[in-house]
Amino acid sequence: MARSSLFSRVTQAVLLIVAVVLPLAGIGPYWTHVGAIAWYYALLAASWALLAGFAGQFSFAHVAFAALGGYASALCVARFGLPLPAAMLASVLLAVVTGALIGALVLRLSGPYLALFTLAISEIFRMVLIAEEDFTRGMLGLPVPSLFPGRSDLPYYYLGLGLVVLAVLGMNGLLATRVGLFLRAIREDEGAARASGVDTTRYKILVFVVTSVIAAIAGIYYGHFIGILTPNMAILPEMGLVIAMAVIGGIESLPGAVIGAVVVFLLSETLRSYGEWRFVLMGLVLILVQRFAQNGLFPMIEQWSRSRPAGGAQPTPTAAAKEERHAG
Repeated sequence: MARSSLFSRVTQAVLLIVAVVLPLAGIGPYWTHVGAIAWYYALLAASWALLAGFAGQFSFAHVAFAALGGYASALCVARFGLPLPAAMLASVLLAVVTGALIGALVLRLSGPYLALFTLAISEIFRMVLIAEEDFTRGMLGLPVPSLFPGRSDLPYYYLGLGLVVLAVLGMNGLLATRVGLFLRAIREDEGAARASGVDTTRYKILVFVVTSVIAAIAGIYYGHFIGILTPNMAILPEMGLVIAMAVIGGIESLPGAVIGAVVVFLLSETLRSYGEWRFVLMGLVLILVQRFAQNGLFPMIEQWSRSRPAGGAQPTPTAAAKEERHAG
């Protein structure tokens, strides 16, 4: 096993243990609440990283699918009287169908055309949520029933963490198959991939559906945790935040995107006392990351571990270097 791969797995295991232990170590209810919200963003950032970083498809409709999942689950309970498990399952199935339809419609586009089209879809969906006040309660917010009894955020924290772990494992499993190979080929050169016999449209729709479902699950989790949904969860700044999280963590690394989401959200909460200036400070952080870690924080750490001599040993001089030294 390559040393960088071993380092990556060890680092992920350590971070997972830390995430499990932290609430039990007495971080307090406030930071437990913050951590539970961070898992929502981690699901969005990691799934968007799969779509953009591995398949090269830059969609701006990701937060719209999160809103779709959350609103569908809440409406199935409130308007149609479905039990919670059935409502959540119906929301996931709706995300599958919607993702497939939109994917088939827009994924023949690429580059800025795809980005603009998905941005338009996201904005149209948000305006529908605002306009249909009788159904969605508009900007007043749609109440969402709780998943757990009591007022503790701890069950949601561990539920969110479990969803993130399952999502990353599932997406990494997908990338380890031929599908992952085809997605990377599409990202590098879609025309060449198509000429090689890859059904590029099919695999682009597949990854779009997979990531849309994960985003919808994130929205379901978020809605039942927060207890109320508003159309603001689908606004463009939310999408920009998700993209920044994925880029800072590492857009071609699913664990990196998770780490980026947690770091950015925790940083945002830490800087909350600075008011609007916190966005300026976070922008500076993004600039610094792009300057010194262009591939993201997690890949930078992996590269650093790969460049270090194993066990702290000094690198062995090559035969040519030895001959040159003796000749001198």
